This record gives sequence, structure tokens and C-alpha cells, in this order.
Amino acid sequence: MRSTVRTCCLGLVLAVTVRCVPPGLAQSLEDVKLVFEHAIPNIDGKRLVAVVVNYPAGGKSAPHRHAGSAFIYAYVLSGAIRSQVDDGPAHVYQTGEGFYEEPGAHHRISENASDKNPASLLAVFVVDSADTSLTTPDRK
Repeated sequence: MRSTVRTCCLGLVLAVTVRCVPPGLAQSLEDVKLVFEHAIPNIDGKRLVAVVVNYPAGGKSAPHRHAGSAFIYAYVLSGAIRSQVDDGPAHVYQTGEGFYEEPGAHHRISENASDKNPASLLAVFVVDSADTSLTTPDRK
């Protein structure tokens, strides 16, 4: 029973996560895959969500914000990722390096730094349990 509930909840979160990837983002990314989701038992009202984002060569995400409650840690699994958060400088992170985003941050640049090789990152969100939309693209 417990396994069935966990699978059901994971499926629901996956559906919510996939639904929350904006159309422009989905077109430029090869893959956004939920790899973990769980309520944080000692922090009432918070959950941990982890996704792997795979960028094809030259792939990028549209500028965006994440849920207002989300603290995010991103870790580069392969390749190189160019990122700019808020008004800070753009920086290229190599495999094994990471960065974070404070709640409410504006992710201005998130892209594969290579036009020849794929890249991927693991994004780990600490977010309010009530927040169902993890990513919101900028309005044009």
C-alpha cells in the first residue's frame, strides 16, 4: 500500500512538474525529468523536488522565475552550463560545479555553453508544498 501511495504521489508530482514547464522551455530543452519528490518531515509545509535538465548542443531555457518559495541548488552533471541569476554576472559552470538561486530570483540565462556537446544539470528545489508551479517564463 505504501509503495502504491508513493508511486501515485510521484506520478502526480511528475504531471505537475511537466505541466509547469513552459512551452518555450519545453521546445528548447531535450528533457526535463523529475527524479525525486518528498515532503520534508521536519519542516512543516515544505517539500524537496529534484529534476534533471538535459540541454542539447546549443539548447537554452527562456528567462524565467521559479516558485516564490523555492530555494534552488543546481549541480552540473555533464558539459558546461551558462547561468545568470538576477543582475549578477553570467558564469559558466563546468561538470561538478554548482550554484544556487534564492527565493524570488530571476533566472535570466540558463543555457548549454556549448553548441557542439550536450549538457545536463540536477536542480534541487526546497519549496512550499502548496506551490504546484515550479517554473514561470517571463512575459514578453
